[in-house]
Amino acid sequence: MSTNRRPDPARPAHCWLPALLLAATAPLAWAQAAPDSDAIVRSLARPAPAATPFVEVRESPLLKAPLRVSGEYRRPDADTLVREVRAPYAETTTLRDGQAVLARQGRPERRFALSRAPELAALQGSFGALLSGDAEALRRHYTVESEGDAQRWVLRLVPRDDRLAAKLRELRLHGRGDELRCIENAAVQGEVQRTLMGAAAEAAQRGGDDVDIAALCRGDATG
Repeated sequence: MSTNRRPDPARPAHCWLPALLLAATAPLAWAQAAPDSDAIVRSLARPAPAATPFVEVRESPLLKAPLRVSGEYRRPDADTLVREVRAPYAETTTLRDGQAVLARQGRPERRFALSRAPELAALQGSFGALLSGDAEALRRHYTVESEGDAQRWVLRLVPRDDRLAAKLRELRLHGRGDELRCIENAAVQGEVQRTLMGAAAEAAQRGGDDVDIAALCRGDATG
């Protein structure tokens, strides 16, 4: 049975952006030079199907310790995004055709229109730009800046949409070479939430509870 509830406020919609940014497989053309934002965005273009592991760390004054959530992001086809949580609980969220479907073990399936979540609707408009590596289209939704060099770069995305900007101050994408390692969601209120991707996520899993998530995200730690 499906319900028409609003999305869970404990799971910020901007946390979905990592699903759009699976690590690129093609070598970067700027590997020997300081990257600019256009080059980084182009490097993120990739065909479906694609998948990558993730480790998401949530911090909140309501939690005794940061909550670590791990699983896999999948893009089985050009129109579908799947976020599968495997630990510490089992949950699958699927975005397709303007709808979100949440399936969690032991609970009724939930469905809602993305239009009911203004921040998700705003992000949906940038999906095509990210997946096609279209920096010009991305700038219609965000101001985009880059810093660093090919060995350690940061891409900063500041939302232009007022509804999204009311919740999200900026997104910081950290990477090195042709690898996206981490996405930091800097909300207007609350702590920065980090999602490790690919090799950085695997390193976090190997390191257990003692691993320095922030260092892995910034590239200060190996993995």
